[in-house]
Amino acid sequence: MKEVTAKRLDELIQQETFVCLYVYTPMCGTCQLAQRMVDIVEQLFPHITFCKTDINYMPERAALWEIESVPCLLLFQNGSQKKKIYAFHSVPHLYEVIQQV
Repeated sequence: MKEVTAKRLDELIQQETFVCLYVYTPMCGTCQLAQRMVDIVEQLFPHITFCKTDINYMPERAALWEIESVPCLLLFQNGSQKKKIYAFHSVPHLYEVIQQV
């Protein structure tokens, strides 16, 4: 998963059909565990763009997307936000949620 800036993220959301954005903070232990799960799921969806961002560098996006806590996985389809995931549970759970969108 590549780290993205706000500008690059906007480009990806507009250009790509489907984008999964992993939102985290570096000192969050739960975020580190969740990122390992997302890294595995990313391998299962090679046709989907996965990226990540440290929410500390995008506070305006946290407000815009109404992010209540981290870790958070935002799913964008055709330029608009379709789903927001806080409870990662497991790799199979994430796989199923992404597959349903």
